[in-house]
Amino acid sequence: IIFQYLYFLIYVQEGEPKCPTVVPVYDFNPEEDAAKIETAIKTKGIDEQKIIEILTKRSCSQRAEIAFEYEKRAKKDLVSALKGALSGSLEHLILGLMKSTAQYDASELKSSMKGLGTDEETLIEMVCSRSKEELMEIKKVYREMFKKELEKDVSGDTSGDFAKLLLALAKRDEPSNVVDYEKIDNDARSLYEAGVNRKGTDVTTWISIFSERSVPHLQKVFERYKRYSPYDIKESIRKEVKGDLEKSFLTLVECMENKHLYFASRLNDAMKSKSVKDKVVTRIIVSRCEVDLMKVCTEFKRNFGKSLYQTILEHTKGDYQRALLNLCGGDD
Repeated sequence: IIFQYLYFLIYVQEGEPKCPTVVPVYDFNPEEDAAKIETAIKTKGIDEQKIIEILTKRSCSQRAEIAFEYEKRAKKDLVSALKGALSGSLEHLILGLMKSTAQYDASELKSSMKGLGTDEETLIEMVCSRSKEELMEIKKVYREMFKKELEKDVSGDTSGDFAKLLLALAKRDEPSNVVDYEKIDNDARSLYEAGVNRKGTDVTTWISIFSERSVPHLQKVFERYKRYSPYDIKESIRKEVKGDLEKSFLTLVECMENKHLYFASRLNDAMKSKSVKDKVVTRIIVSRCEVDLMKVCTEFKRNFGKSLYQTILEHTKGDYQRALLNLCGGDD
């Protein structure tokens, strides 16, 4: 525990503060873990619990070491072995953990654009919620994994203003914390004049402001916007645009206001009905567990009256539930 706390402190000092629920385990022995996983896979009926216990409680770099040792022992790729041993939601979760955060995000983006229909909901969530730095890393990894440019796939699978917004966000290069005080008032007025204050919406102006300004800058713009418009920025978006474009702009605003609350709300919505949206739950927990899931858990409890841990306990079951609970890092 002391080691994990020290690791957390070091993690916080490097760039943007991180609040992971999964950190490197102390006294790590990859050879021993690989041997236990090999036995678990060979066991008649598969020992899923042992696989979960090890892989959900190791960091990404430690899982990579386990995979290396497993291949040396079993003369077989660990990911292939896990694919053969597991199925359903648990398989998707465990295979997701075998990738780095950027690799997982890249593969989820690829899946959202595969086949005949595009999964716009996933595309919006991932492009609109990732920081400039995260998107840059995802684009690099996407190129390495699929030998294609993310922007090219996005433009091939989407159209109109929705495509223009996603592409502008994927290409953004504004420094992450720059606030241009001279532009705040101009941007607020421009958003008003391009939308509520005219017939029809000048979406191009909205896209350029949303994609070319930093998050701290836009937060001040949205505050200033209230001086010009009778509606706040979210109400204005709902009045001016519809469909995927509306969802995208709203997601951007929600993430700029409080990204961790956005993820908490997505998780809450995914577990509201009788049929849990396993893919959404898995995607958010796997992609954020080594980034900021601790903050997401805090927002979840603050806004929805119970912990994420308790909600998972109520709405999921079996080995899939056990894996999710481990990634949550315990009940708060």
